[in-house]
Amino acid sequence: MSVTVRVPAKVNVQLAVGAARPDGFHDLANVFLAVGLYDEVTVTPADELSVTCEGPDAALVPLDRTNLAARAALILAERRGIEPAVHLHIAKDIPVAGGMAGGSADGAGALLACDALWGTNASREELLDICAELGSDVPFSLVGGAALGTGRGEKLTALDVGGTFHWVFAMAERGLSTPAVFREFDRLTEHADVPEPVASESLLDALAEGDPDALAAAVSNDLQPAALSLFPELADTLAAGRTAGALAALVSGSGPTTAFLARDPRSAAKVAEALRASGTCRSVRVASGPAPGATVVAGN
Repeated sequence: MSVTVRVPAKVNVQLAVGAARPDGFHDLANVFLAVGLYDEVTVTPADELSVTCEGPDAALVPLDRTNLAARAALILAERRGIEPAVHLHIAKDIPVAGGMAGGSADGAGALLACDALWGTNASREELLDICAELGSDVPFSLVGGAALGTGRGEKLTALDVGGTFHWVFAMAERGLSTPAVFREFDRLTEHADVPEPVASESLLDALAEGDPDALAAAVSNDLQPAALSLFPELADTLAAGRTAGALAALVSGSGPTTAFLARDPRSAAKVAEALRASGTCRSVRVASGPAPGATVVAGN
């Protein structure tokens, strides 16, 4: 008896960042788009909580209780007064430490899988509340599709998407720490008047209309200067993708993965081939969005 949940990666098509709050977080206007790269989390009854992982860069994934999948199981079990006696197995295909919410995806996947395995029948609202407790990106991993995240990113408003958007993702040779990128953002903007983050109306319209050219003109990431300051070589990757014909090129979230919007599957393949040949990145993936959120694909 086991339950398997499939959960998608994300790209931030807009990431507007406000000044640091007293609690250290930043208010965000974060436009998420789920894309078709997936992790699968399988939960099976066991004597005690344990985590295993397979797939690309699996050795980089923590297998202790700091793993968001383990934390999700612990929080749900505590709320229900039951023992978190499960084995969590993560089959990774989302790049690790790449700014594509792979860890958050695993947290959302484990939560949905444990809810199904244990028959806890948590409401959508309770699941989203637990996701928000786990981290700012975790609620979107549960929901998928496209959404605007406000607050620190956890308060979601679903967005209409009128078509399929084609993306190429280039994985960097090394990682970037999200807290370090935010600290660098704070340093770079220390003497600036940081505006309140708001979603771009032209970007939301482009998503709703399914218009890749309009979306390309509107994508933005306020963390990109900080990511490039800490990892200057990413500029070479961005340039290689633009030269190959990408409509837009940007750092995904806090990085270090770079994301390239292409007009169609053929263009995406061309951009991917050029990036692989450029020597500016470790690996390249092609995916399209929107993709569904966490979904039970096998169980009981």
